[in-house]
Amino acid sequence: MRDFIKLHGNDNVIIALKHLEAGTVAEIDGETLTLQEPIKQGHKIATTAITAGQDVIKYGFPIGHATVDIKVGYHVHTHNIKTSLGEQLAYEYAPELEEKVMQAKDREVDVYHRKNGDIGIRNELWIIPTVGCINKIAVKIKNDVLRNLGELAADVDGIFVFEHPYGCSQMGDDHETTKEILQNIVKHPNAGAVLVVGLGCENNQVAEFKQTLGEYDDERIRFMIAQEHEDEIEVGIEIVKDLYDLMKQDRRAASPLKNLRIGLECGGSDGFSGITGNPLLGYFSDYLIGQGGTTVLTEVPEMFGAETILMNRCESVEVFDKTVRLINDFKQYYEDNNQVCYENPSPGNKDGGITTLEDKSLGCTQKAGTSNVVDVLFYTDRLKKNGLNLMQGPGNDLVATTALGAAGCHMVLFTTGRGTPYGGFIPTIKVSTNSDLAKRKPHWIDYDAGKMLTAATTEEVVEDFINYVIDVCNGKWAYNETNDFREIAIWKFGVTL
Repeated sequence: MRDFIKLHGNDNVIIALKHLEAGTVAEIDGETLTLQEPIKQGHKIATTAITAGQDVIKYGFPIGHATVDIKVGYHVHTHNIKTSLGEQLAYEYAPELEEKVMQAKDREVDVYHRKNGDIGIRNELWIIPTVGCINKIAVKIKNDVLRNLGELAADVDGIFVFEHPYGCSQMGDDHETTKEILQNIVKHPNAGAVLVVGLGCENNQVAEFKQTLGEYDDERIRFMIAQEHEDEIEVGIEIVKDLYDLMKQDRRAASPLKNLRIGLECGGSDGFSGITGNPLLGYFSDYLIGQGGTTVLTEVPEMFGAETILMNRCESVEVFDKTVRLINDFKQYYEDNNQVCYENPSPGNKDGGITTLEDKSLGCTQKAGTSNVVDVLFYTDRLKKNGLNLMQGPGNDLVATTALGAAGCHMVLFTTGRGTPYGGFIPTIKVSTNSDLAKRKPHWIDYDAGKMLTAATTEEVVEDFINYVIDVCNGKWAYNETNDFREIAIWKFGVTL
């Protein structure tokens, strides 16, 4: 493997592809560069003299400005770069749209077809508490059912409880978002059946929950209020057994790939994220959209500094205006809470070679490929349009994954350079940005995007990854599933009573 990589012809930095000692020599644009100090894997080196105040260029865009003079061959990082980002901005629509071309090869997936015409890539039975104080009742019901059933039927992928601490002592937006996220989860097509368990005295009342749930299959979605039964465990067990008997008759059948909805996310990014993992997801996103499918990019703070690239790909002025609102509303959210908009990247990001939020964002947004942006979703919205969507959500991994699933995504593709074991309530495919992580954490990492640096062609890795994702859609479990790491997290805005 090469020692360095230059990402764009206009860049004034290169990236170390492995740990390098002082004195290492590189050939860059026909000239010799000698490393003046040790450089860690994923970190940046100046290829030209950069004066204090001058932009540092990576990916062909500024990632901040030098705070001191930086000589050729020296480390470029947090000790000598600072973000150039400000607060809320005015934006102008300057469209740079891609012509939409459908992929010639029409692919299919084997999925579960739901009564409302939707598809699910899993057939799971979910128990959803309306309030945190009923969590362990739901867990006991699940455990007792599993103990009585023994081995599950071949077409039932499991029985799961999604615990959370909310549903009471909340007011206003917090109460509404808790209710709406849980309602969206209840109606998710990866669930073949759902039991909603309430306590009876909580704010998130079952009666109102049902009234505002919208259309649902009342044969497959059932409700129980614990305070209304002498033995709520026994009642819950009977309901779950009835739902299970319905689900075990379900079978997978073919569906066009265009019916898939995939979330795009990253966490624990490093200097390779914008070189391997995120571009790989971008290729996949363009491929799925080329088939008529849908992808969703969230984590709004990690769009700051690269937002104009996404804005100029908005297919209309209306979508552009929604994207401006998406960005500036999130900056206002920080300001309202007396926080700095750009308190990012994290310590782990910095250790991995990411210096500023512009650096991080320009790598993160590559997950969206090159497709046009067709819509913007705000928190608790559900998907309405096929194609590339942007969605309101923070950079927090669990909150973002939950939001993607609640919007209707069947799975999440999650790139990571540092590694993380968690998983959402939908399959969460972990894509390592470097091969070292994949080797060290084979029980966390589903796919090694580090191969992008060693493969004969990018195309062969992209094709392999597409096939892998389709295998997971068809029933192969991601590691978060085999590890039974399935969680939800709801975004909290306000006070707790």
